[in-house]
Amino acid sequence: MARYTGPREKIERRLGEKLFLKGERSHSQKSAAMKKPYPPGQHGHRRAAKPSEFAQQLRSKQKVRAVYRLMERQFKNYVKKILEQKTDPYDGLVRALESRLDNVVYRMGFAQSRDQARQLVNHGHFLVNNKKVDIPSYTVRPGDTISIREGSRRAPYFGSFMPQWLKNHEAPAWVAVDKDAITGEVKQLPSLADSGIQISDVQAIIEFYSR
Repeated sequence: MARYTGPREKIERRLGEKLFLKGERSHSQKSAAMKKPYPPGQHGHRRAAKPSEFAQQLRSKQKVRAVYRLMERQFKNYVKKILEQKTDPYDGLVRALESRLDNVVYRMGFAQSRDQARQLVNHGHFLVNNKKVDIPSYTVRPGDTISIREGSRRAPYFGSFMPQWLKNHEAPAWVAVDKDAITGEVKQLPSLADSGIQISDVQAIIEFYSR
């Protein structure tokens, strides 16, 4: 499936909000959002007009889609499926997005960004319940364990680089991480509060696709 490969920090500048798409760099003074706190383009310094309701919904959709690094078609399919289930669409959407394997790998601290997590999963470095899974969109469920493939443990990334930030990483409450063994377990389904996504953004997304 195609994916966005352009400048990630330009997305943050366009939306006017830090989405932490560049891992450690996003937390530093080097981030584009800090150095250029205005939209990209020659008219970026101009004062923007008050957005319409549609524009606000579109912005929320683009923001959440960018956070989880999904293309429009894939994101739309998630929302449409949740709406068809006739259950709480707020927690339902967040759980669908947060339960993706690439996101779980990121949440556990095994990658510094979701883009990096997606690449690691694609390359077959992770096991789910001791079985190799190389599909980033794979849905992880409570009770599932995530571990590193034995052959991958000898790679410099897992042996030297990752432990440097993993020791200081604070995983969300819905996952448990053994930092010494570099394994994790999904303890429960994530909630809207766990995701860090604003309820107003989720509401705007539901309204956008319900038109």
